[in-house]
Amino acid sequence: MFDYDPQKHYPKETESRVVIRFQDCDPLRHLNNAKYFDYFFNAREDQVPKLYGLEIIDMIREYKAAWVVYNHNISYIRPAMVGEWVRIMSRILWYNANTILVEYYLTDDSKTQLKTLLWSTMRYVTLEEGKSTNHSGAVVDFLKATSLHLDPESLSMRDRVKELKQSLESKG
Repeated sequence: MFDYDPQKHYPKETESRVVIRFQDCDPLRHLNNAKYFDYFFNAREDQVPKLYGLEIIDMIREYKAAWVVYNHNISYIRPAMVGEWVRIMSRILWYNANTILVEYYLTDDSKTQLKTLLWSTMRYVTLEEGKSTNHSGAVVDFLKATSLHLDPESLSMRDRVKELKQSLESKG
């Protein structure tokens, strides 16, 4: 379970390095559009325990609730190609009493070219009834420690794509 320490700095962003697998690509050797979701979710699932000492399944069992996706917003900028090494970053942009917005983005291995940006909005729901419920206990501590606390009204996918592209290109 997540044990919040107010004296500790918690990274706001996870990062994974992965290779694009042949079986996940279309005939043009591009990563299949639907497979981006698997790569994003698997990368975050691998990194959260490493960075925060937290297995999400432990929270699900403890609080008998889980996040369920109800909206995806994705921009495909450049294709990820078979055999290519890429970087996948993720972070919680915002949360409220029962919802989170997670940002995932994929770049080339040198982190100079943005390939894809995904925003997933998720509602926290009870396991038994599937009804919306409020975050509580260690879940709230985890969100406080790891979220960027951005204002959702100020967020625009188009602007975020431009911002990320400029930031990455300036590093290259």
